[in-house]
Formats: sequence, C-alpha cells, structure tokens
Amino acid sequence: MPSVPGGPTPPADAARSPLSDGEWHRMHPLTPLFRGGLVLVIVSGVIIANLRDRVLGFFLDGVIPGGYDTTEDPVDYVLGHNLLLVALLVVLGVLLVVIGFFYLMWRFHAFRITGDDVEVRSGVLFRTHRRAPLDRVQGVNLTRPMIARLVGMAKLEVVGAGLDANVKLEYLSTPNAEAVRSDILRLASGRQLAEAAARAEHDRATGRRAASDLAATAASTVSSGLDRLVHGAEDPAEEPESVVQIPPGRLIASQLLSGSTIALLVGIIAIVVGAIYGTPWVLFGIFPVVLGFGAYTIRTITRSLRYSIAPTRSGVRITFGLFTTVTEIVPPGRVHAVEVSQSIFWRPLGWWSVSVNRLSGKSATDTGTDQFATVLPVGDRDDVARVLGLVLPHLSPDQWRAIFEDGVLGPRDADPYVTTPRRARLFRLLSWKRNGFLLSDDTLFLRRGVVWRTLGVFPLARLQSVDVTQGPVDRRLSVANVRAHTIAGRVSGALGIIDRNAALELFESVAAGAVRAAAADQTHRWDGGSGDPVPVPAPAPEASGTSDPDSEGDR
Repeated sequence: MPSVPGGPTPPADAARSPLSDGEWHRMHPLTPLFRGGLVLVIVSGVIIANLRDRVLGFFLDGVIPGGYDTTEDPVDYVLGHNLLLVALLVVLGVLLVVIGFFYLMWRFHAFRITGDDVEVRSGVLFRTHRRAPLDRVQGVNLTRPMIARLVGMAKLEVVGAGLDANVKLEYLSTPNAEAVRSDILRLASGRQLAEAAARAEHDRATGRRAASDLAATAASTVSSGLDRLVHGAEDPAEEPESVVQIPPGRLIASQLLSGSTIALLVGIIAIVVGAIYGTPWVLFGIFPVVLGFGAYTIRTITRSLRYSIAPTRSGVRITFGLFTTVTEIVPPGRVHAVEVSQSIFWRPLGWWSVSVNRLSGKSATDTGTDQFATVLPVGDRDDVARVLGLVLPHLSPDQWRAIFEDGVLGPRDADPYVTTPRRARLFRLLSWKRNGFLLSDDTLFLRRGVVWRTLGVFPLARLQSVDVTQGPVDRRLSVANVRAHTIAGRVSGALGIIDRNAALELFESVAAGAVRAAAADQTHRWDGGSGDPVPVPAPAPEASGTSDPDSEGDR
C-alpha cells in the first residue's frame, strides 16, 4: 500500500514492520467496500429493484418522446427503443461515480504508528482524527468477519483507557494486521522506557554526563529504543496452542443447562398450562420469545466455538468465533478483577466459568463488550486453574488454596474467610457460612452464593477504591456492607452483612495494601525481551479429602 509522507522515519535497519515506521499508510484498497459500501450497494439494489419503473420514468420522461411506458418491461423497453448504448453509458457512469466515491474514502483514510501514539484519520467532507497514546493501550483486538476473512482481511481495534477511546484500523490484510498488532503491543509494553530510565540513572550516578546533556541523551535513547521496537520478524500466521480445549458437546450442554434456559422452559410450561385452562391465544405470545431466545442461544454457542486461550510474550491470547473470528490479546496488568462462578445446574458435572473486568474503551451499554468479559465459557477445575494462572500469574500456592479449597468449594475446616456473623444469618439464610472475604498481601478474595457460587479475585494493584456502608438495620446488628471498586464489568465487588469491626479493619488494610501493591507493580511493562511466552502454570493440586465439591456450609 502506498504511504503518505508524515512523521519521522526510523533507520531502515531498525525497522520491524513496514507499516509501523512512523509514516502515514493507507488501509486495504477494499476497505470502503467492507466499511459500509457493500451495504450501500445492496440497499441501492433493493431500492432500484422495487422502484425501477419510477426511477426509469424519472430519468427517461424528458429524454424519450412520449415518455416512458411504465406498463412495459424495462429490458424490453430499452431493447425495443434502441437504448442499449444509453443504458450501458448510464450504468458505466453510475459505476464510475461509486468507484470514485470509494476511492476518495480510501484515499483519505490512513493510519500511522509512532513511538508515542496510534493515529487514524478519515473522512472526505467531515474529517476525523483519532489518537491512542501507547502508554494507555489496554489491548489490541483482531476481528475477522466471515466475508472479510474469505478475502484475507481483518480489522484491528486498539483498546484505550477511557470511554469511547478505541481506535480502529479497518481493514488490513491478515498478515499485516497480525504484524501491526504485535508492534503496537511491543511499543505499549514500556520495557524500553524502563531500560532508558535505568541507563539515565546510571549515567547520572557515575557523573559521566553533565545534567544538561543527560536529558537530551535520555530523550534520544527513549525515542530510538521505541522506534527500534517496531520492526522485525514475527510469525503472524502462527496460532499458539491453546492450553484449554472445550468439546462442542460440553459447550452446547452448558448453554442448555444455563439459568436463563431453565427459566425460559419454566415460563413456557406456565404459559402452556395457563393457556390450556384459560386463554389459548396466549400461546401465540410464546413464539416470538422462543425465536428470539433460540437465536440468542445459537449466537452464543457459535461465538464460543473455536475457543482457544494461550500465553504469548505480549499477554494472554484469546480466540473465539465460528463465523466471525475475534482474537484478543490481554496484556498482563490489564485485568482488574476475575470471577470464578458455578451454577447449581453445573455442579454435578464439575463445570465452571471465568470472567474478568478490563477496560474495553467502549460504552458500558455497548453489548459488544460482553464477549470480551468471558475468558473461559465453561471448563473443569484443571481448565480454570490454567486460565487463572494466565490472567493472574502472581498467585502463590496459599492463594490457590484460597481460590479452590477455601474459596469456590468452601467453607472447609479452619475456614480462613471472615464470614457473616451468626447473629445476622437471617439476612444470608442459606449462604451465611460462604458469604465472606479473605485478604492476602496483594489480593482480595470475595466469596458469595450457594445456589450460584461465585468467587471474586481483586488484585490490590488494580483496585480503585473500597467503601464500607451501613443502614439502620445494619447498625442495630453491628454489621456492614463492603464494596471493592474496579473497572465496571461483570465481576461485582459487593459483599454484604459482614461484622462491622471486620469491615473497618478490611477497609484500613485494603487502603494500605493497595498503595504498597501499586508502588511495587511492574505488570504494565510486560515485554521482558526474552521472546518467550508467559509460562503455563500447572493445574492447582487437589487437597486431600476435598474430592466432594459440596460441604456442610454449601448445603
């Protein structure tokens, strides 16, 4: 693709990708067609097919003597009046106008990747210029819609830190999209910034440079280091081997055993019974609901097929989708909360799901963000252990026990979790033994539910705040409610009916621990330069006497 003169160009021997050289580059030539042009052509064809008589009459009434006869077939009319040449010229003119419009859209749509930003500009009459700072990048998603995938195209979405902060590069060829994504993740890792800062500190300590020269040299080092990151060999077509394999039968069964499916079946049975003994026409109201739910279920299943999750040097790579394939790389340090959940319908089968809270760069009301919240649709205990080891690599053996033995499967003997006091168990009648928290040096665990078991894991380095609230009844019983605040998402940080003194102690401990964890956290600089992917952790070991997933507290 031709380039547009623009930003600084690094030396040729430092280049890793020709599209990440600081210059303006245009998208794939077929981009206008897939960015709405195809829909425009289809809609225009439908309109012309239904209103062809009026369209021909509008253009031919003033040209043909006697006007256009709307009762005659257009093709016969054109051939019978020797208007074939005119018709071909009109069609050619329309094609030239459409091609010219598409060319202008492509001509004015360009992107560039510098040492600081990813920039995209587009628009002919109304110009748009979007910029994503690399130090605010939360991830890069690669999407291959079914039709675009047939011609070897894909689109990138650079996930920014903020509402509506994403920058889209649509479309590129698939190899170019893979290479550009790797370049952006390298630049966003911050490794070169750390190396430059270390060299600057060493130079300042040894006194080999004057203070005035030090700043200029450090800035030059940062710039050249970042530029040199952006080029080199990559295996864009190589798909890393997944650490989790989900059989299609398990995936389908998990959807059929979901709470929403059971609720729908109960509702249908109730309506049928009511129709039999009441008004039969109520049955007609079922069909739209069944059709809509069926379409939703099929879409959910096909979206989760071809699921894979694997470690790479840039983070955790998650791929899913049967028709439209989405590949997401979640860098370390970008996961703000993790939740392991299990419904009562999955419990006999030993299945679990894992969800995360992370910045998506989209509105919270955008339903498209939901697909990025689930990092494991359904899996057994070993699958959960592998996934948690990827998204939470800092977990220690004691924390593994806090997740499985004492967390999701608990309570066990000598339960370390602080739970609802016995005096307030009326407000957590079934789950008062499970409803509790555990705080380690760098992680907060929140355990809830009996019918629907959940365990929230909150790294303190990513925690935004924590609050403690009390209502009048809570004050009477000397209990309080705790909420851990993170990026908005599916994982809830709410925990209610905890002993007041324990809640206040948790408040102080979390506040101090979050400061320490954030000061020591280096996960935002994830690229160590070794070229090796993140190691895959072994599944969490089964503790003796814990094979039965139920316990007295669960029942």
